[in-house]
Amino acid sequence: MNQLQEMMGTAPQVHPYILLMEDEVNLAKGLQMVLREDGYSVDWAMTGRSALDKFDERYYDLLVADLRLPDIDGMEVIKQVKAKRPETEAIVITGYPSVSSAVESSKIGVSDYLRKPFTDEEFKAAVDGALKKKETPTVDKFLTETKEGKLIQKREVLRVLDRTYEEPAFWRELIEQGSKALEDYNLSNEAKAAIISGDLQWINEYVGELTQKQLVFILKRLEREAW
Repeated sequence: MNQLQEMMGTAPQVHPYILLMEDEVNLAKGLQMVLREDGYSVDWAMTGRSALDKFDERYYDLLVADLRLPDIDGMEVIKQVKAKRPETEAIVITGYPSVSSAVESSKIGVSDYLRKPFTDEEFKAAVDGALKKKETPTVDKFLTETKEGKLIQKREVLRVLDRTYEEPAFWRELIEQGSKALEDYNLSNEAKAAIISGDLQWINEYVGELTQKQLVFILKRLEREAW
């Protein structure tokens, strides 16, 4: 078994995070309920701007996007998300389907294109398909290589940093126990050391730009080190 297979095959089970971008309240609440019943963690944005703001706050595995929104065109939101987080999958849901938007969706890597109205089964099949596609282990999507030739799973680092903001108890555990608190995560020793020490330079180089919430633990760790 090679290093990539070992890293991807032993990854802990995590619940995918989904952002639903839909301005029809009743439809959004219904889809949110369907997703939560299937065990997904779901946030909801009624506008394109609020959706982009949420992507600045945390990591999402999937964007479910309506195309007609009160402010920004849904396709433009998908493009911006893909430009910053290309590993994020996307599904289009629209009441105004067209050949041009379907073709454009395909070109930018949208996983599925659903015409309203659709059934719960059709929606769940699209979501499952998108997330299974995301789970396919590829170096381009999940891993980056350090100068020493070590493979780093970027998504795992982002999940840890998201959790430090959302769970104060985990933040304290990480400070007090160090790498022991990261045993359930599929991380290299270099990645663990960078998180624990607050090595922002290393994280920026091998993981990429962090959101403000993901930065909180790193900055607090650096403050603690300074004292």
